[in-house]
Amino acid sequence: MALLTVSGSPHVQSNQTTKKIMWTVIIALLPALLVSIYYFGLDALMVTFTSVVFCVGFEWLIQKFILKTKTTIGDGSAIITGILLAFNLPANIPLWIVGIGALVAIGVAKMSYGGLGKNPFNPALVGRVFLFISFPSKVAMSEWPLPKPLFCSSVSDALTGPTPLLAMKNGQAVDLWNMFIGATGGSLGEVSAIALIIGGLIMLFRKVITWHIPVSFLTTAGVFALILWLINPNEFIHPAYQLLAGGMMLGAIFMATDMVTSPVTYKGQLLFGFGCGVLTIIFRSFGPMPEGVSFAILIMNAVTPLIDKAFKPKPFGY
Repeated sequence: MALLTVSGSPHVQSNQTTKKIMWTVIIALLPALLVSIYYFGLDALMVTFTSVVFCVGFEWLIQKFILKTKTTIGDGSAIITGILLAFNLPANIPLWIVGIGALVAIGVAKMSYGGLGKNPFNPALVGRVFLFISFPSKVAMSEWPLPKPLFCSSVSDALTGPTPLLAMKNGQAVDLWNMFIGATGGSLGEVSAIALIIGGLIMLFRKVITWHIPVSFLTTAGVFALILWLINPNEFIHPAYQLLAGGMMLGAIFMATDMVTSPVTYKGQLLFGFGCGVLTIIFRSFGPMPEGVSFAILIMNAVTPLIDKAFKPKPFGY
């Protein structure tokens, strides 16, 4: 009798391999990484490198000595988690805090569920939210390094200021073009919309993601923000600024599209992106914090099993 090996769901036929997909995503992240290094200096590179090393190291240690399974660090998933975690942090954050975030992202959000393909929540976002709550004086969206050219002195000694979202909530003027190219304060990987869009196009071209979640996410957020702005432009932020500010582009293109934690079907992905967009604008407009992308995506991650069940395709011949 032949033995059948049954892997975890979902069962989708594709000529893509996990390794190919992960390294394509890493390549797609490079434009945003290069922009962050240019604007925030070598500290941005050090934070990213530290995050990646800790994520890869923790995954190897947990698989080797706790789970006692074959190590899978070569597939690139831990590297992506490290880069995305760094992209959600400021350039002047102490490196030991980065290590704690990596431990939570890999050890708690990923490996405690069995590793890649089994985690219900995006590991990088879990690590980011943990740091946000645990170290508010270091991570909260209050004072972030302002952009400095690569070859200037360390941004650790540079001026700091509010992110565009917080500045707009305080009634300060923000330049839309600087938000588009990345010449503004914020997390490493969220500041440059154009770099993130280029990365998204790379993934679309390589068929690593589809358009459904990013388009649904951004369209919903834009329309909802427009409605609020038309109702009271003095209180609510213009939709163009909402789309370019904070982690909107990073979340819609790289975080919400995580294959493991997002719905399988196209209809489910559209609903997932709709939920992320609505929740993000609600958190930003009515919550105590200027940002809300991370919490919106994590909430929709929790709803993903229900979405998959609701939009499950009918069996052939049913």
